[in-house]
Amino acid sequence: MADFGSDVELEEFRAEARTWLEENFPESLRGQTGVAAQLMDGPAPAGDIGLWKQRMGAKGWGTPTWPKEYGGGGLTPQQARVLLQEMTRIGAFNPLMAGMGVTMIGPTILDYGTEEQKRKHIPPIARGEVRWCVGYSEPGAGSDLASLQMRCVDAGDHWKIDGQKIWTSGAQYSDWCGALVRTDPRAKKHEGISFMLVDMHQPRIETRPIKLIAGASPFCETFFTDARAEKDAMLGQINAGWTVGKRLLQHERASQTGASTGGGGKAAPVHEIAKRYMEVEADGSIADRDLRSRIAQHQIDARAHALTLARAAAEARGAGGATNAASVLKNSATHVSQTRSELLLEIMGAQGLGWEGEAYSTEEIETVRSWLSGKAMSIYGGSAEIQNNIISKRILGLPDTTQST
Repeated sequence: MADFGSDVELEEFRAEARTWLEENFPESLRGQTGVAAQLMDGPAPAGDIGLWKQRMGAKGWGTPTWPKEYGGGGLTPQQARVLLQEMTRIGAFNPLMAGMGVTMIGPTILDYGTEEQKRKHIPPIARGEVRWCVGYSEPGAGSDLASLQMRCVDAGDHWKIDGQKIWTSGAQYSDWCGALVRTDPRAKKHEGISFMLVDMHQPRIETRPIKLIAGASPFCETFFTDARAEKDAMLGQINAGWTVGKRLLQHERASQTGASTGGGGKAAPVHEIAKRYMEVEADGSIADRDLRSRIAQHQIDARAHALTLARAAAEARGAGGATNAASVLKNSATHVSQTRSELLLEIMGAQGLGWEGEAYSTEEIETVRSWLSGKAMSIYGGSAEIQNNIISKRILGLPDTTQST
């Protein structure tokens, strides 16, 4: 991989990226919001969204820093940052980043996979040809994930899996599942777990979508009954899956640190939306001083988060990947995103109550649904309380208060 570090080389790459994006990003998608939900919560996208996903996958820019030999873009971090800047400039978005294959499973396979596993699984992920889900939580194993009970036994020429997972995002649409399973029920609970790559296209796996308050059904109950995984489907060593699983969670939290506003395109700043609904002074400022100060504080928090995210990304590259700083950034991203939603609902007043109907604009309806779905940010990927525990013990070095004295 060439080191495109100089200003001249980076500007040459910027020109290349700008030209390619102008030629390939569909005009119909420019400035759209809410696209991420369509990619994550529904079947394979069609039309211009599907076309954009295919083009980005073929170019390798959906996974810009992954090695070219596995279908990635082979870009340096500096080039990837320039690419993101150019995408933002025209309101483009990465159509592969909504998938768990790119944000969680793929990076974990790159960390722990055999060469055969990398060559089998990484290129289809990079091209956006397959969808992955993650089988972690169970009805009796949520925050205490290590108490999971889904059994996996050696059946000679394959592994046999029995049990249930819950809150399995996108399971009903997925081709593969990265699942934590119990391979040694006699071992200490953290030591008897393995990580399996399971083909979802088999009659022994059943998915049942769970409808949420926001109206979508991204989560599923998933049932495995004598499900089959091939003998080469174990990622990492047997009974050492807890380490692999924790690494995946680091990648997940790192992917959730962008304080996303819900899709492609450029989301309008809160103060601009406020001026459409609220009284404005002669100088153009928002008349409500209290609201104005809270919007300013939100913008400060969002900017501080963005700068911290950039610093953490640089530190993670030096450390060889995701770090515990992702826990800080996940909580920060949650705060920024949820605060934005709360402010928008307050600003819209009665129009911020719209669920459907001609009385409400598309933006107003999306704002309400985004506010509802955004409440889950404090829970998924490890709850805010779990992140605070990680921060206190692994970053601040504070003692574990649960230990007896």
